[in-house]
Amino acid sequence: MQETKWYNLTIEESLHRADSSPLGLSAREAERRLERYGPNELRAIGGISPLRIFLAQFRSPLIIVLIAAAAISGAIGQLLDAAVILAIVIVSAIFGFVQEYRAERAIEALRELTAPVANVIREGERLSISSTELVPGDVVLLEVGGKVPADVRLLEATNLEMNEASLTGESFSVTKRTDPLEGDVYVGDRTNMGFMGTTVERGRGQALVAATGMETELGEIADLVQAEPHEVTPLQRRLGRLATQIGVGVLAVAIIVFLVGLSRSVEIVLMFLTAVSLAVAAIPEGLPAVVTITLALGLQRMAKRHALIKRLPAAETLGSATVICSDKTGTLTRGEMNVRRIVTAQADYEVVGPGFVPQGEFFREGEEVDPLGDPTMSLLLRASMLNNDASLGRENGTWAILGDTTEGTLLVAGARAGLDKEALDREEPRVGEIGFDSDRKLMTTIHRGERLIAYVKGAPEVLLDLSTHALIEGEVELDDALRERFREVNREMAGQALRVLALGYRILPEGTEAFEAETVERDLIFLGLVGMMDAPRKDAIKAIAEAKKSGIRSVMITGDHRLTAQAVAKEMGIMEEGDEVLTGPELEELSDAELFEAADQVQVYARVSPHHKVRIVDALKRGGHVTAMTGDGVNDAPALKRADIGVAMGITGTDVAREASDMVLTDDNFTSIVLAVREGRGIFDNIRKFVGYLLSANAGEVMVVFLGVLLFTQPELIPIMLPVQILWINLVTDGLPALALGVDPVAEDIMDRTPKPPKESPLNREVAWPLWASDFLWALRGFSAYSSSSQANCPPCSRTRSPARVPSSLPLLSSSNSYSSFQFARCGSPSPFRAPSRIGGSFSPWGSPSFFSSS
Repeated sequence: MQETKWYNLTIEESLHRADSSPLGLSAREAERRLERYGPNELRAIGGISPLRIFLAQFRSPLIIVLIAAAAISGAIGQLLDAAVILAIVIVSAIFGFVQEYRAERAIEALRELTAPVANVIREGERLSISSTELVPGDVVLLEVGGKVPADVRLLEATNLEMNEASLTGESFSVTKRTDPLEGDVYVGDRTNMGFMGTTVERGRGQALVAATGMETELGEIADLVQAEPHEVTPLQRRLGRLATQIGVGVLAVAIIVFLVGLSRSVEIVLMFLTAVSLAVAAIPEGLPAVVTITLALGLQRMAKRHALIKRLPAAETLGSATVICSDKTGTLTRGEMNVRRIVTAQADYEVVGPGFVPQGEFFREGEEVDPLGDPTMSLLLRASMLNNDASLGRENGTWAILGDTTEGTLLVAGARAGLDKEALDREEPRVGEIGFDSDRKLMTTIHRGERLIAYVKGAPEVLLDLSTHALIEGEVELDDALRERFREVNREMAGQALRVLALGYRILPEGTEAFEAETVERDLIFLGLVGMMDAPRKDAIKAIAEAKKSGIRSVMITGDHRLTAQAVAKEMGIMEEGDEVLTGPELEELSDAELFEAADQVQVYARVSPHHKVRIVDALKRGGHVTAMTGDGVNDAPALKRADIGVAMGITGTDVAREASDMVLTDDNFTSIVLAVREGRGIFDNIRKFVGYLLSANAGEVMVVFLGVLLFTQPELIPIMLPVQILWINLVTDGLPALALGVDPVAEDIMDRTPKPPKESPLNREVAWPLWASDFLWALRGFSAYSSSSQANCPPCSRTRSPARVPSSLPLLSSSNSYSSFQFARCGSPSPFRAPSRIGGSFSPWGSPSFFSSS
């Protein structure tokens, strides 16, 4: 049944296809279908066991190298080193397990969207049942404030409006009707359907259940969310590649050192321990700990910027972003409808004010004015407040609208002009009403004050056709020229993505008692047009410009209509004249290869579905981009999970979006994303510094020993350093200095740099070559100092050189010097250096106070 395009069918065809009737199913038939289709609920598919999630944490190349290092350290008796390395590995595994296990909560959040109880008609009687017992073919009742319990085909719709924002991302509630639709229709345009998890905002209706459980639109989203693999962050990929390179390099050096030492007749046990110790020393085992601490500190700084990171590696990912894909409503815009423009026959007003706060300003030709000083404007605002069923009040300390959002927006505009609805209701109490009807596209209320008056609001085209006059310093005839002028303004406002309503009135004859649409809604006096829109955030416009300057593209992906998306994108600076908008139906016609080609050119995607958003993110990632995806609705969840970093809205966002994301914005502000990018770039900058330091420090040791093995011919001079000395140097020089580099403040020019390529290693050529050159020079100095010292103090060479003096500021060379004293003692020569003492059968540097000083 899920393959049926129910929106193409008439009511009769729908009932026939479902083998049902307006009286509903029988109890026996409902039970039979429940067994066939299963309960109406979202199911977790193929869930991974906690044990498998935990074991998966040990597949990282860096973790594998560290486990090997711990095993080798334990084998050569360095139990403390082994214990520390294993502790780092276990802590990292636990942290990763917690992050991945929490992702399962996204499905739980989806389940919370479903209605717990459904009102149905079975065998002609109304029943209340658990929504999990609904089956295809059931007839359900839809009422104001209730959730739609399944995907349904509407049978009756009386002034029915539904809020589908969480599913489609569209700002406005959708007016529903029962007429069949033609062709393939996008979810948000299926006006004769209702969808699981959406809410009824106005009116009432009856509907036929078309799909339940995982076959619903919400179920398809649950499928997409569960199908998304756990994305490895760019930092994890970079460190993984680095770990692999280190592992291969260390193994090669250790084997060469061991084989060359054996060829020089060095004792096999000593050479094996030296090769193994060299391998352990070359592995930066402090790297995971320092990375974790650096990311954690960066996470704290981001939290101060209103960005809460849920996955630790994601703290750096945002700094690597090359594209920010953003939803429109609630992120780039405020998520609050506002009247922005009012046009009468004489004037064009701009309305300014934040959110639903009943204070604001009115501007005419750039100058602030009192709108109540204009009789036409005053009557228009008065009509918009009286022909209104919404109310305005404070909720949790903020202004909020109770009732229809469109009506509430008109109410706020009137309040900003200084009008009070309660006072107006007392002056002109409502005595009659002709409710909104989707066929008439009008709503009329009748009021009695000094006169009996009908205020009408509705679609501009309809209201213009019903009007004979306009109010311009008195009533004047609405001639063809003026009528066409209003039509042109209406088209212009629609092109600016404004939702336009028209208002008019009529003085009714005294004694009128029968208020019918045919007799009241005619010979109207046209007042003007009101344009409303979800206003763009001014700070987001500035943030987009800053991101562009930093080499980051901003792409809008929204479920709203093409014109709305285009107008907002132009105002935000995301697109320019000539840029194209790609819609969902157009995207559906493109192959993955064609979308890949288009992805680098298109800045705005409109009227897209959750599946389309995932395809767009995939196309950008295939192009080598690191993608950040923002969103707040259920429809955003799959793309949030697929992106390199998903960013959910903390205030207006759904639980589903928050659980599927890596980061949550506590202020729902695009600006916070750009500020977090700055912190993320600073984190990677610091990681690069300490990775370079750790590897260069370890490389110096490797080079000294390697040169000794290659160049010395006397077995008694090989190796230059004992295993215990190599490990001791590593212990002293690695951890704390690297941590100090990891907490460096963010560079002032960090946002003037372009994003780092996704495949670029923390140790790129620009950083690596100076380090390797420096390490080689230090290794030569260390080898030279050791060689000079050995010739001065070893009997075969004492005739040729005097003892070399090694600077005390070079611990690497000093340690080499110290070992040389042990070597000379071993070959029977007097030495000015004290040898390391033995503790528990092994050499200990603590026995020599001058271990790190020269003679």
